Amino acid sequence: MFETEATVFDDAPQHGVQHGPRPLPLFLNVLRSETAASPERMARALAGLRAYQGAPREPRPDPKPAIHRKGRVSLRDYGGEGRPVVFVPSLINPPDILDHSPESSLVQWTAAQGFDVWLVDWGSPGSRDRDLDLAAHVERLLVPLLQALPEPPVLVGYCLGGTLALGAAAITPTAGVATIAAPWHFAGYGEGRPTLAATWAAVQPAAAMLGVLPMEVLQAGFWQLDPARTIAKYEAFADLPPDSDAARAFVRLEDWANAGAPLPYAAAASLFEDCIANDLPGKGAWVIAGTPVDPLALACATVEFVSLSDRIVPAATAIGLADRRDLGAGHVGMIVGRSARARLWEPLANWIAALD
Repeated sequence: MFETEATVFDDAPQHGVQHGPRPLPLFLNVLRSETAASPERMARALAGLRAYQGAPREPRPDPKPAIHRKGRVSLRDYGGEGRPVVFVPSLINPPDILDHSPESSLVQWTAAQGFDVWLVDWGSPGSRDRDLDLAAHVERLLVPLLQALPEPPVLVGYCLGGTLALGAAAITPTAGVATIAAPWHFAGYGEGRPTLAATWAAVQPAAAMLGVLPMEVLQAGFWQLDPARTIAKYEAFADLPPDSDAARAFVRLEDWANAGAPLPYAAAASLFEDCIANDLPGKGAWVIAGTPVDPLALACATVEFVSLSDRIVPAATAIGLADRRDLGAGHVGMIVGRSARARLWEPLANWIAALD
């Protein structure tokens, strides 16, 4: 640890939640490694971190009503009329990236386009959920919620939620599936796979004892995929006026990225072993309720939106659907960035409308 780390802890706000990258000690180690040759960069990144910790937070609105529930998982009603559209977020971070702010809410905007919009909220698992792997999340939690709707919905899955949405469409009637930055051919992680395998090997015994994998472990694994960018964004934040729209957007986005419930142990094992290590989906060997999941053989219309600059879900992991839309935006920017409406929101809404 270096001397200035103590300042980051000791001078942080002592009221309410203490904000910061999770896990903070590992983030500081990454910071030290990335800026070891440049004390100026180290000081600037630490200034950005302190500014983030002390930044004012806007209150979050209350969640939308949870109309349908299955265990800890619920479908939240975003209103609208017409064809039901269900947004399926990842299991790893909170679902509100799809309802990020009044100006950058994909789900609220979609409801205003004439669709009956719902958002899956995966809830917070505990040790009682330890045996729910990814397939069980689809079969036992997601599909019963979809079947509670008056007609088969269109599924829009983001990140790992897109993978799960494809699994659901394989075993229950669905009007269409659109995926956004969804990994399928996990071999496409390439050189990142050994890093992620090492992360899992180090934490697997503790996760097995706890029955869950803390979100911080996944966060640390993603940092290792692109440590330079992890630090550079805090360097850049140090230069932003605290009351600027850009600063507020950064704080809101980082708070989302540093939040999230744990993964049930079986889901974590399925992600790291079945998917990342063995690429069962990409090999056609991922089975749900006795059915192998083949995205190319689904009975409904499909489309995938792929980011060409995504480091969390590289383009090499894409599904390979006939209707593929490439975007020049990052993993999160494609959802909430300045060009998100033109690049993703409008093409997605047009695709859903064309299903009629």
